[in-house]
Amino acid sequence: MKILVTNDDGIYAKGIDALVNHLIDKGHDIYVVAPDRERSASGQAITLHHPLRTTKVLKWDKASAWAVDGTPTDCVKLGLSELIDEEVDLVISGINLGPNLGTDVLYSGTVSAAIEGAVSGVPAIAVSLAGTEKLDFSYSAKIACHYAELMQKNKVPKDTLVNINVPTEKEDKIKGIKYTTLGKVRYNNPFQKREDPRGRPYYWLSGEVNQDISNEKSDVYAVSENYVSICPIHFDFTNYRLLEIIEKWK
Repeated sequence: MKILVTNDDGIYAKGIDALVNHLIDKGHDIYVVAPDRERSASGQAITLHHPLRTTKVLKWDKASAWAVDGTPTDCVKLGLSELIDEEVDLVISGINLGPNLGTDVLYSGTVSAAIEGAVSGVPAIAVSLAGTEKLDFSYSAKIACHYAELMQKNKVPKDTLVNINVPTEKEDKIKGIKYTTLGKVRYNNPFQKREDPRGRPYYWLSGEVNQDISNEKSDVYAVSENYVSICPIHFDFTNYRLLEIIEKWK
């Protein structure tokens, strides 16, 4: 299988390294097109007002790799249209450092890169390790590879997009896999107000994460209970229920 790998943590991040090495070990043809530095929370942003520059990266013996001074979405666009001469079977974005659950997928550079693959007609996976400390990416890489091969075997539609979140526990401690819906994630006190040395106020985005675990079908609940979450998502934002209502308006 020919796979384009990208991320939002940058081409030198540990997560993408673990993913690429595992995919190579499984015999897949890998092309890496990833940001030259961290681009977390960049969403679906694309670069319009300055040119994109690429640098060939000799990091993996059996993978062609480029670092791009743009967003994760830029990387997928550029990879599929310019850098890779062959037709790509799948896009995998990750392995992200930290979760991409619920409504946070709207901000995630990791998920947005996968969305760009699906928009471009290539099935895609976004994969995240839902933690920030004592991380072992090996099981997440195994899960991503397994679902990549399942998607190829089952000949999924070209707009297929799967968001995977893996708990940080060791493989033998994980309870299993759940197929989920997007949950809800909110942030309490999202901004901290501070003052610079000249007495002028500024605001720093932070906040405490408030995850709604009341919905047992959600990705948030699954990960909180130590299950791998497999959540199919789509870039069609149409609210069909509301559409049926407003069509009746006069």
